[in-house]
Amino acid sequence: MVSGVRSAADSPVSIMVVDDDPGMLEVLELMLTSRGYRVVAEADGRRAIERVKSEKFDLAVMDIRMRPVDGLAVLKEVKRFSPDTVVIMISAYANAETAVEAMKAGAYDYLPKPFKVEEFMEIIEEALERRRLESSDQEREKHGEGILHFGLLVGESPAMQQVYRLIEKVAQIDSTVLIRGESGTGKELVARAIHRLSARASSPMVVVNCCGVPESLIESELFGYKKGAFTGATRDRCGLVEAANHGTLFLDEVGELSPQLQAKLLRLLQEKTIRPVGGTVDVPVDVRIIAATNRDLEKMVLEGTFREDLYYRLNVIPIHLPPLRERREDIPLLAQYFLQKYAKQLGKDVRRISAYALDILRSYDFPGNVRELENIIERGVALEQSTIILPENLTIAGALAKRRSKKKLAAENIGGISLPELSQEGLDLDDLLEEVERYYLKEALKLTGGVKQRAAELLKMSFRSFRYRLAKYGIE
Repeated sequence: MVSGVRSAADSPVSIMVVDDDPGMLEVLELMLTSRGYRVVAEADGRRAIERVKSEKFDLAVMDIRMRPVDGLAVLKEVKRFSPDTVVIMISAYANAETAVEAMKAGAYDYLPKPFKVEEFMEIIEEALERRRLESSDQEREKHGEGILHFGLLVGESPAMQQVYRLIEKVAQIDSTVLIRGESGTGKELVARAIHRLSARASSPMVVVNCCGVPESLIESELFGYKKGAFTGATRDRCGLVEAANHGTLFLDEVGELSPQLQAKLLRLLQEKTIRPVGGTVDVPVDVRIIAATNRDLEKMVLEGTFREDLYYRLNVIPIHLPPLRERREDIPLLAQYFLQKYAKQLGKDVRRISAYALDILRSYDFPGNVRELENIIERGVALEQSTIILPENLTIAGALAKRRSKKKLAAENIGGISLPELSQEGLDLDDLLEEVERYYLKEALKLTGGVKQRAAELLKMSFRSFRYRLAKYGIE
């Protein structure tokens, strides 16, 4: 919460409110000044434009429908003269078309009249907090700090802070590291960070994807071969292990190695030597091994598919990378990072992600983790025609609806939805509650002829919460 927050210069946050309704203007001014903000009120859009030319505001709240200059025209001028000013639009006549137009023109959010004071202040404080964080990031970038703690690893959650601390400690010693985590969490990024901070940084880091090389070739790829070792071996060839000499060998998906290769890897860890395919002499190597896996190696050991002695040799220092669903607070930071990355790569003037698009991202479990989020943002930037990514250009909105449509309950058949009996087989309560929520959202829209404000009132929820749930379930 940032009510009454002060700027870096220790002056109150300044907000301009613009509305041609004197009663509403007075209410807005009273609400904001009572919370410690410095408020400038204007009843004429033309005067508001002149004011923003000479005075800087942290935030502006303005009506969409005004005379003689409408709010959208004022919004465009405000963003032209003061692009850092956060603008929130309000209107008694709001609809999806004008809302999208406002957001494409640079508005942070819009709110239909009438609205609750708590809801209004929540949006104001959220917008100001976002602005504060963006300003902080810009300052850090000016001083060469940025938001990237270790190369391309992004995140300020407690879970990632713990990972960062481990990386710093592990980089200073030469022990073997085993990085655990689901696909897409960034295991290779952790390995690269360790290598870059270590004494081996001036030597190569060689990456081997243990499931990306055919079984028939991986031994010769890893350990090299001698001339005549097999058909086509017309000369001696150095393997990837030897190529990493004095550096780091990163074995990704190490759980996919065959028993034969597991034995050879164990020998490398114990003896610090390799024997090329077709060779008779051991070759000494000095490499640090960092391995990674998304598999349950302990279970594989019990099943006899992974050597127990190799497991203990690899698991000297374990690092666990949490899935994205367990550090949701990092989603906005990651999303903004990927937005900036792909806006630059694709030559697009896309600057931020709308509040509702972020709500959709926060509500998603990301089975593909950070890699999936990156792909979603890349597509969003590629498809977006304005400066802000809107929910309709996030493929996740359709993906959520599609995934959930496959989980329809058999009980949803007679006049809506009936509750299934709880049997010994059990049931998925989260899925059931989602189906119930989806059903009543649709029913409310049917009863009100698609009027969302009225539908939200029928369900005793704020319009903001209602829109969020529609986006969550991909309901048009």
